[in-house]
Amino acid sequence: MSALIQMSGIEKRFPGVHALRNVQFDLRAGEVHALMGENGAGKSTLMKILSGVYQRDGGTILLEGQEASFTNPRMAQDAGIGIIHQELSLMNDLTIAQNIFIGREPRRWGFVIDDKEMERAAAKLFAQMKVSLDPAQLVQGLSIAKQQMVEIAKALSYDTRVLVMDEPTAALNAREIDELFRIIAGLRAAGKGIIYISHKMDEIRRISDRVTVMRDGQWIGTRDTADVTLDQIINMMVGRALMQGDLHIPDLDSAEIALEVRDLSRGREIRDVSFTLRRGEILGFAGLMGAGRTEVARAIFGADPVDSGEIRVNGKVVRMRSPVDAVRAGIGYLSEDRKHLGLALPMSVRDNIALTAFDKFRRLGMLLDETAMAQVARKSIAELDIRTPSDQQEVRLLSGGNQQKIVIAKWLLRDCEVLIFDEPTRGIDVGAKSEIYRLLNELATEGRAIIVISSELPEILRLCHRIAVMCEGRLTGFLPGGTTTQEQIMALATQSAPPSGARPQQEPA
Repeated sequence: MSALIQMSGIEKRFPGVHALRNVQFDLRAGEVHALMGENGAGKSTLMKILSGVYQRDGGTILLEGQEASFTNPRMAQDAGIGIIHQELSLMNDLTIAQNIFIGREPRRWGFVIDDKEMERAAAKLFAQMKVSLDPAQLVQGLSIAKQQMVEIAKALSYDTRVLVMDEPTAALNAREIDELFRIIAGLRAAGKGIIYISHKMDEIRRISDRVTVMRDGQWIGTRDTADVTLDQIINMMVGRALMQGDLHIPDLDSAEIALEVRDLSRGREIRDVSFTLRRGEILGFAGLMGAGRTEVARAIFGADPVDSGEIRVNGKVVRMRSPVDAVRAGIGYLSEDRKHLGLALPMSVRDNIALTAFDKFRRLGMLLDETAMAQVARKSIAELDIRTPSDQQEVRLLSGGNQQKIVIAKWLLRDCEVLIFDEPTRGIDVGAKSEIYRLLNELATEGRAIIVISSELPEILRLCHRIAVMCEGRLTGFLPGGTTTQEQIMALATQSAPPSGARPQQEPA
């Protein structure tokens, strides 16, 4: 296969940071080349140089053998280089066709936008992709998966030869991932080159031809996917030992019940859900998309009202009318959407850590004790190994793993006894995942009661002492940690209703 892209000796410096050091990368026509590395490894910086967002400080870029230099993203687009970011950038109030051709709309008589021609051109792109979408539909009604298809069509409308995809499956379910991979296979067959950035090892083995690993702004190595093992990729990525070994199941029979949920119901989303959670226990919630796991968590936290049911914390019935009631009862909820619901991104690390406990720092009414806040923040940074230049750093500038640690820090500051983690490692790299796993185990050892909701079955099996499985709003069964298989979880996750007259089995309270 001929080389589409050859990058060699790439250098990039920011004030006080040597972001890229002598990095190399190449992409062939008709291949999917995975680009891997921990958050902060330099992957995004390298791709921003390729796509014209940043200018390199050294090195060369060859596009089909010819030296290339892109001073802005439009130049890269016109040269056939497209990038689909993890955070999609479509405009909800415009149609699909308008989003694809914004700024390049076909016109009649030189000044009147030809909507029909624009929709015909969009329909042609979707036909090539074998995707059924109405170009006249508003984007605001589309699922994340369909929005992604629009982004791909938009990139292809520039006659793209090189397509960069950054964490494209982060918010997709299994069926949507299959559809995306079908489209990628079609692009590969058409001779396009795909740069695929992902933290998901199973996807890399399934979709890529080669893997390049970066670490600390440097190129570590490039391997054929068929010839490299998972352990070798992880070792290249992190260069350090990760949490390993068999899951230790503590003896919880005599542990106090921290949380008890009885017959919780809310429409068709939550149907008669009952379970207990003991101090020192990590209880996993597994199930397919739409099973009701997050809905249960939000109901317990008081974020959504319920039709019926009872919630007890430390044996006392608590009415969860709002998250304020849950926090007062000692429950913390780490949302799956940490950027929008867990953090104030423009604010500092210090302010985010103190966010749930400003009342602890109030002096003379409305004044905040900045010195005390700084001391607490620095202690959290040290204890959780949050990697930040200072407690004054804006949270938006930190990696996903460090952002997640800050969310954990703010709930620990609130002394929450029950912690609910919804997709705790979504969008973070393998090294940061290992650190989060260690932290959850330490919290459980300290006696915190923990719920983990995860769509990654290996994560559930690796972390959880007991597993609750949901399907269509119901709890269909409980499984023991340590001995359960993915197949056993999936059998319960696809069981739409328990046998007649039966209730899901769980450990005695």
